[in-house]
Amino acid sequence: MELKLILEAVLFSAQKPLSLKEIRDVFAGAPEHAEGDERARRLKKVKEDELTGALAELAREHEQGGGSFRLACVAGSWQFVTQPEYAPWLKALVGHKARPPRLSQPALETLAIVAYRQPVTRAELEQVRGVAVDGVMQTLLERGLIEQTGRAEVVGRPMTYGTTPVFLEYFGLRGLEDLPAADELRRVVAQKPEGLATVEPGLATAPPEQLALPVEGPKPVLPADPLGSGDSAARAGVPAAGEQLALPAEGTKPEGEPK
Repeated sequence: MELKLILEAVLFSAQKPLSLKEIRDVFAGAPEHAEGDERARRLKKVKEDELTGALAELAREHEQGGGSFRLACVAGSWQFVTQPEYAPWLKALVGHKARPPRLSQPALETLAIVAYRQPVTRAELEQVRGVAVDGVMQTLLERGLIEQTGRAEVVGRPMTYGTTPVFLEYFGLRGLEDLPAADELRRVVAQKPEGLATVEPGLATAPPEQLALPVEGPKPVLPADPLGSGDSAARAGVPAAGEQLALPAEGTKPEGEPK
């Protein structure tokens, strides 16, 4: 019995995604129910790298098989997910579930800044976006997409923010390392605005040439918003194709925001 077949049976029967620690706990408890099966005792202390290798091979086999479901790792946990093209039939089976409203463009832009610059303070977010972010930050905190991560070592020690595991699940990412790298972002074609918006008094903004930003270059782009492009079926967890999220030019206001 191959290790990957045992993993396939465990993940197929699981009612939720399983992390590597949870999978190892399953293997550790299996000998109690083995009734003399030597294989369960032999795999009781299976190493993490063995599990990772077997899971990756299992995922490749299902992907190449072209079936209606595949094995995916999202936010560090593994589960079988259905392909998005089968959603209509699964919705008919389980019913249409209510979902939270999709994120607005300002919220997605702010979330992109947090993802690439974390830990980041509220003032830094306002400096990059060119507008106040109080309402947007409250929305992201309530949705569990960002969280407080500590305090910056500057005058006043403002609170810093970073993304959460819910953020990874929302965008179908294994981890933050799956975000597009700088060389990928440089290939994204960005249109520059015709002119700069007027900087309003009272906002933590400044003209682009006065901004001391840690990283120069193209604006970050997050993966497609799965909740904005249609519901998934039960246990689907597969982000569908949708628009990509690009940050606005530094020192400008996103279209549609109140001046």
